Amino acid sequence: MENTQVNKNESVNNFVFSVQEQFTDKFIETAPNVNIYVKDYGIGNPVILIHGWPLSNEMWEYQIEKLVANNYRVITYDRRGFGKSSQPWNGYDYDTLTDDLKAIIDQLELTDITLVGFSMGGGEVVRYFSRYGGQNVSKAVLVSSIIPYLAQSDDNPDGRTKEKNEATQLALKEDRIAFLDDFGKNFFGVGSINTLISTPLLEYYRMLAAAASPHATTECAKSFSTADFREEVLLINVPTLIIHGNADKIVPIAISSEKIAELIPNNTFMIYDDAPHGLFYTEKDKLNVDLLEFLNS
Repeated sequence: MENTQVNKNESVNNFVFSVQEQFTDKFIETAPNVNIYVKDYGIGNPVILIHGWPLSNEMWEYQIEKLVANNYRVITYDRRGFGKSSQPWNGYDYDTLTDDLKAIIDQLELTDITLVGFSMGGGEVVRYFSRYGGQNVSKAVLVSSIIPYLAQSDDNPDGRTKEKNEATQLALKEDRIAFLDDFGKNFFGVGSINTLISTPLLEYYRMLAAAASPHATTECAKSFSTADFREEVLLINVPTLIIHGNADKIVPIAISSEKIAELIPNNTFMIYDDAPHGLFYTEKDKLNVDLLEFLNS
């Protein structure tokens, strides 16, 4: 009887430990006085989900559970200036943002990683290969990505004009919350025939964006609007999944994923019909299936 009780106690303790072992959240110092908020779920090969602008790690809510349930370790984090992470005045260029990512990878001692970058997050994925040789990364995923180059130039005539970028900066400075409200509607395709997001959820995402540092919001917009990754994408030397909606009004597919599909050596390109930019929610079920198929391949 006594042994049975001991065994039961051990079983309960082991169960509690197992549950606790599958989730931690912490702050990781990536630079002096810069602490990045990191969530770490599950057990298995690591998948790092890098959020888009101007959101935070919470945008991955509908992917985390599916990935963890399929035996993957999922790491999400708030980019500096966003969510719960530190909000320093400097460091919103892609080199520094990628240094933050590298510090997370090193301090968590991760190997055999799949890097998943959404929108702006695609920049950290690509820069990680050019800056760190893709160390410990075995696969990459680019979703609704801003890669390879958004700005209009003589050799990129279809890019976004300087005037449009300046108008975005002005709108952010004049009334950031109103800008985020309008941006969110375009982000999720509100007003299209197949609008798939509720008003409360749209307001929730606006709240996540509003919580970011105003300075970080404007500086990151400058970074992803002007960074040129056209040569760097050639350095991605792992299997890469590219996903983009052909109804994306934020980052049109013609100036982004259609181009990188011709540049990245070993890629699978998936076009989601009638999908907007924020397909991590509007197409969440399809995205989860395609992510898992790629991870398991």
